[in-house]
Amino acid sequence: MKFIKKIDIFILKAYSLLFVGTFFICLFIFLMQFMWRYVDDLIGKGLPLDVLAKFFYYAGLTLIPMSLPLAILLASLITFGNLGERFELLSMKAAGIPLVRILQPLIIFNLLLCGCSFYFQNVTGPEAQRNFYALLYSMKQKSPELEIPEGIFYSEIPGYNIFVEEKGKENGMLYGVMIYSTTDGYEDAQIVLADSAELKTTADEKHLMLTMFAGERFRNMQAQGNMMARSNVPYMRETFIKETDLIPFDNNLDMTDASLFSSRAQTKNLEEIQTGIDSLRHRSDSVGRSLYSYTSQTTYKRKERVSQDDSARIVQQKLDFDTLYARFPAEQQQQIMRRAMQKSTVAANEYEFRSLVSKDIDQSMWTHEVEWHKKFTLSLACLFFFFIGAPLGAIIRKGGLGVPVVVSVAIFIFYYIINVSGEKMARSGEWIPWFGEWFSSMVLCPIGIFLTYKANKDSAVFNIEAYTNVIRKLLGLRLSRNIARKEVIIHDPDYPDVKRRLSALSEEWQEYARNTRLRFPPNYLHIFFQAQDDQAVVQLSERMEELVAILANSRDSAILDALNKIPIVSTHAHTRPFHNYKWNMALGIVFPAGIFFYFRIWRYRLRLYKDVQQIKKYSAFIAERIDKLLANE
Repeated sequence: MKFIKKIDIFILKAYSLLFVGTFFICLFIFLMQFMWRYVDDLIGKGLPLDVLAKFFYYAGLTLIPMSLPLAILLASLITFGNLGERFELLSMKAAGIPLVRILQPLIIFNLLLCGCSFYFQNVTGPEAQRNFYALLYSMKQKSPELEIPEGIFYSEIPGYNIFVEEKGKENGMLYGVMIYSTTDGYEDAQIVLADSAELKTTADEKHLMLTMFAGERFRNMQAQGNMMARSNVPYMRETFIKETDLIPFDNNLDMTDASLFSSRAQTKNLEEIQTGIDSLRHRSDSVGRSLYSYTSQTTYKRKERVSQDDSARIVQQKLDFDTLYARFPAEQQQQIMRRAMQKSTVAANEYEFRSLVSKDIDQSMWTHEVEWHKKFTLSLACLFFFFIGAPLGAIIRKGGLGVPVVVSVAIFIFYYIINVSGEKMARSGEWIPWFGEWFSSMVLCPIGIFLTYKANKDSAVFNIEAYTNVIRKLLGLRLSRNIARKEVIIHDPDYPDVKRRLSALSEEWQEYARNTRLRFPPNYLHIFFQAQDDQAVVQLSERMEELVAILANSRDSAILDALNKIPIVSTHAHTRPFHNYKWNMALGIVFPAGIFFYFRIWRYRLRLYKDVQQIKKYSAFIAERIDKLLANE
């Protein structure tokens, strides 16, 4: 017997092609969303294509663990939706193959994906994170690309504000130039006005060479105020025909050493994270012991100064601070209070500083623990999403990119919200780190088990009509008739027989209402301890529906309209809350809940009484209408 059968190859082929496509689509979506977070660091820097390629490469590597679960969910939904829509899944089940056997090759495939995801997060991911942080930091430190606009001041060059009236499109010259420079400090500011200028980058791309033509330079002389009187020489004015300034402007990208970011929890594997947690716990214990030692040393004991005559009496009785404080003169009391306030302020500042240090250590330790558990939860999320997507696709039976995309996005958003919420609570210390990180998995696992069980049993989980019926019963609603005139009628109703039966049935309804006293409150004990099915209402309702079905073949519009106004009678709602005797007895014993259901039963009895009156009214109308039809014949 071959280990891999043809059905396994068929399922794997249908799933793998969709998985590859959805994976790259999901990775692209996450990459675009990720790029918008750092768009301000990319635009206007004049970054070369190789640097941008590295940025997207490292960012893509860091987003692979998050893209895998969504890709698996979407691929599973589409695959089994297509199989269900083309009745291929139904054919497999008809051949005696259970859903669990159909899922078997994909379960093994996704288990391998879980292992690959864990290996990637533990080995490749930390290295990619380090390189990404180093590249991002280098990009933030890079000087912006030089692109001076027209008509506004340009301040991206450090120490310079440049205003240009017009730029030459052909030769790149700048016309109507005004430069405000503070490179030598605000006390030695300079203003340069030039008819035209030319700006170029030096060969090493570390300086800008600004050549100005036909201009003037104004320089503030406040810095030389000790050398000459400011009232006579407030500033220095210099006229030039051509002048060149060399402006420091490093346009190169200096890569930062990636090892500088090795202390972050995201850049560590499991072993390094565990080592970091142990180190942080040791530091936390050291800070705690230091704080305890400081607290012990700063616990001030009261030293009372008393006379020798009162020493024996004071030793025998308990000393009171207020009594001792009142013995000192007013000046010494002020000194005591001043020293106490100073010591308390110093102690409070010391405690606050140490609490900040301790909080930073705890925050870092929580982050390390969250990242340790995250490597497992993101890997297992691939398996959980498969057991959600595959059964859901088999239940929905809708393929393509319509319903599966909507459902998968809704499920992933739900997962993302609870995952981010749990992770945030864990990082802040409000939840235990392992609980906050595993919270999303605790939610996904029962959902996957429930959907797999329902799909394997072919249960109609998304049968809207079943849920509508439950809601209708809870709210006490019921359906209304919708009988329309038929285009083709094979047998016309036997009007004389129908009239006789309808009149007799109406009288029986009236007699039932009088005997059961529907308008009056019911007996509490009878409802909860003695109630049984009302067979009389069941029989009368069945006979009524039979007559309605016969009269539905009528050609008369007035009769059909009257039939639509005859209510559909609820045969059990007026008898007891539940069919189970023990549940009814429990409700009857629990007095507040029993009162609620008691009035609910009374409401149904009153509604049944109104239904009987409606039946009487429209039965009489139909009988009159039948008489007219028979008379016209």
